[in-house]
Amino acid sequence: MAHRFPALTQEQKKELSEIAHKKKKKKKKKKNADESVENTEENQKKKKKKKKKKDSSINQSIEKKKKKKKKKNQKDNQGGAPLAGTNKETTIQGLDGLSERCAQYKKDGVDFGKWRAVLRIADQCPSSLAIQENANALARYASICQQNGLVPIVEPEVIPDGDHDLEHCQYVTEKVLAAVYKALNDHHVYLEGTLLKPNMVTAGHACTKKYTPEQVAMATVTALHRTVPAAVPGICFLSGGMSEEDATLNLNAINLCPLPKPWKLSFSYGRALQASALAAWGGKAANKEATQEAFMKRAVANCQAAKGQYIHTGSSGAASTQSLFTACYTY
Repeated sequence: MAHRFPALTQEQKKELSEIAHKKKKKKKKKKNADESVENTEENQKKKKKKKKKKDSSINQSIEKKKKKKKKKNQKDNQGGAPLAGTNKETTIQGLDGLSERCAQYKKDGVDFGKWRAVLRIADQCPSSLAIQENANALARYASICQQNGLVPIVEPEVIPDGDHDLEHCQYVTEKVLAAVYKALNDHHVYLEGTLLKPNMVTAGHACTKKYTPEQVAMATVTALHRTVPAAVPGICFLSGGMSEEDATLNLNAINLCPLPKPWKLSFSYGRALQASALAAWGGKAANKEATQEAFMKRAVANCQAAKGQYIHTGSSGAASTQSLFTACYTY
């Protein structure tokens, strides 16, 4: 039976779809970093200045700034709250007043919202309660974003803490994504006007068995193929504490995976875009050009990987191969 009370008008759906498709098409041209170095005013000014500089040799890889309007993302949630009776699991909070905040964000020129839910693999984790609570919170957030003209970036992250193998992570990721998309459907969220920001399917950081990028890719695309509707325009992976090079190699393998991939598969990395640049910088203004070169090199590599065209040369610096894992990572 058709839904009697449409959540969005045709005009709203059209606007959301256009915004989401622009984001996924230009993702390969944007440098997207979610985290930062020590949050001092001086460091932030230096970092912003470095990111703003244009380089004519990578104009095809980095999006030019728009003079009329600049698309911006807004992180909407307010951190985690404990779920009583579970093994230290949490759910996200921040729904109170979210509609008013989103309305203001839209007036300020924001087009995207982002909400991160964290689930971990451990003894009795993730519990059914944690999966359902976080899925419903993500769906409610997405619905509120769309009601106010924002495209929701839905981020259910299964963090890599633990010693679980690749198969276990795939099983949990499938359960989490299935619950998320069931909740999004229940809340009448318009999928064509959303983006997904998930974890790649990887073994736990403490797992002794090592997997190839091709194995990671097959597990990841299989999980997505089983759970994410084709109506979703794009999937932008988080790096999840992988080294820069591993994140790039895995993204490249994912885009080369022979399974059906009806979505644009790209990246939304933080640490895996910054490590080499920060190592080159060292907090010294004299290292400005080396910092920019390192950042642009990694950005271009990920843009190539998002098209399945990255070729590993083995010439990456030491910082690019170091694990960026942080236990129970929050940002």
